[in-house]
Formats: sequence, structure tokens, C-alpha cells
Amino acid sequence: MSNVFKALADPTRRRVLELLREQPLSAGDLSDHFEFSKPTMSAHFSVLREANLVDATKSGKSVIYRIKLSVLEDALLGFAQGFGLGATNADTQDTDKEESS
Repeated sequence: MSNVFKALADPTRRRVLELLREQPLSAGDLSDHFEFSKPTMSAHFSVLREANLVDATKSGKSVIYRIKLSVLEDALLGFAQGFGLGATNADTQDTDKEESS
């Protein structure tokens, strides 16, 4: 999970994820949205891949990136639950019933 938060800590990588939320994009198309060099963008893509937040598929000479929302959702839910957040009333009621038995 720490890889996910490392990836999310950078505003450029968060913007990449926002763009990918709209549609899959090639590395070149993503890079066009930023004023960084291609090697710098490649490093950002690498961090996102290592965190398992994106899927990269080779298509001819291009690499197409897609967001993996389930990984992001799982990480955020795990983080929230670590602080006692995200439990539903039904979960809380079930726990209360078990404790009173």
C-alpha cells in the first residue's frame, strides 16, 4: 500500500490518473498534457506501474495506459479503515450484536 501512496503523493501522477479516468491514453498523449521531458514522464509512469495503479499495454510502437480503479479504491478504503472510517452502520451493528452475545 505504501507504493500507492508514494505514487499519489506527486501532483503530476495524480493528474495522469485523472486523465486516465476519462479514457485510456498512450504515453505520448499523456506526455502532451505536461511540460516535462519524456524521460521524466516515463519515470512517473514507472512509479504508477509499480504501485499497480495503471495497466500498460504495448500497441504497435505505443504504450497504452489504463487506470486500475480497483487498486486505488482498495488502498483508499484500507487507509480509511485504519482510522476507523468507512465502516457502514450494518458493519457496526453486526459488531455490536457479537459483542453483546
